[in-house]
Amino acid sequence: QVQLVESGGGLVQAGGSLRLSCAASGGTFRDYSMGWFRQAPGKEREFVAAISWSGDSTDYRDSVKGRFTISVDNVKNTVYLQMSSLKPEDTAVYYCAAKRTWYPFMRTMITDPGSGSWGQGTQVTVSS
Repeated sequence: QVQLVESGGGLVQAGGSLRLSCAASGGTFRDYSMGWFRQAPGKEREFVAAISWSGDSTDYRDSVKGRFTISVDNVKNTVYLQMSSLKPEDTAVYYCAAKRTWYPFMRTMITDPGSGSWGQGTQVTVSS
């Protein structure tokens, strides 16, 4: 069974940076894509970024393009989300996800959350 453990969240001032990590275990991941999602208080969970396990294909929501970078270390079985130029509206619980799918279809975990695996989430708070 796939297990995902996030780390790296915290409190940062607007304009600052954070790097989230997601350690994956319990699966053979070469057929998987990995993603990051977030959920702000009172809002629905939303897609942030996705990456193929090879690391050569990525997908981002428009509001984070140019500020966030998703990457994967497939030796360490770890996915990262480097976040820069953070804004207060980036404040949310960030979730790592894994699914046996082509990377653009990671977005479908919003409407079909049971189709993949989720981590427990890590809080990111950006102060103004």
